[in-house]
Amino acid sequence: MYAIVEIAGQQFKVSKDLKVYVHRLSDEEGSKISFEKVLLLDDNGTITLGAPAIEGASVEAKVLQHLKGDKVIVFKKKRRKGYKKRNGHRQYLTQIVIESILATGGKKSAPKAEKAVEVKAPKAEKIVEAKAETKAPKAKVAKADDLKIIEGIGPKAAEVLVAAGIDTFAKLAKAKVAKINEILDGAEAKVQHLDPTTWAQQAQLAADGKMDELKKLQDELNNGKAV
Repeated sequence: MYAIVEIAGQQFKVSKDLKVYVHRLSDEEGSKISFEKVLLLDDNGTITLGAPAIEGASVEAKVLQHLKGDKVIVFKKKRRKGYKKRNGHRQYLTQIVIESILATGGKKSAPKAEKAVEVKAPKAEKIVEAKAETKAPKAKVAKADDLKIIEGIGPKAAEVLVAAGIDTFAKLAKAKVAKINEILDGAEAKVQHLDPTTWAQQAQLAADGKMDELKKLQDELNNGKAV
């Protein structure tokens, strides 16, 4: 018996007693955890598909340890600029062991059918109200931008800025240098040495969609600093 389950944004094919490395979880070592987003189940040849997840099914696991993955080298170079930068990165991971797979999907289908039969007219009104409610928030929610496009902002700095609420080019363009320095100085990651002097200028060009001008500006910079 095996299952396809989503854990911390990744999909894994798991079976009983299998050890898996996943993105860092907040649970403590030795604690029991349950993952309910089961997308597929294979029980001795009987396959059950979710839409997208199987109702009632879950995968039970135990946290073994928190660790770091192998080092990945990130090398950046600009031709004819004398610019080279080499960084290392180790991903934070959690090792878990699958203890059991519970295939109890489909139990909640009956109550849903009863609700659909009860009253038809109010149900149509609820659908109209739900559509009106969901359309308004979609227009207000802004998608997060890839702040690593800004020269001088690496993965760690981007995580620190997003955690502080600066997750778009527009917000970064409006942020003052003193405020950004305050965010970097208070971060646990080693980003205090970064110079955010030109970040707002670069972010404004990116927010306006002027990528050619942004690239031209970055060619004149050295690791995000004005030469």
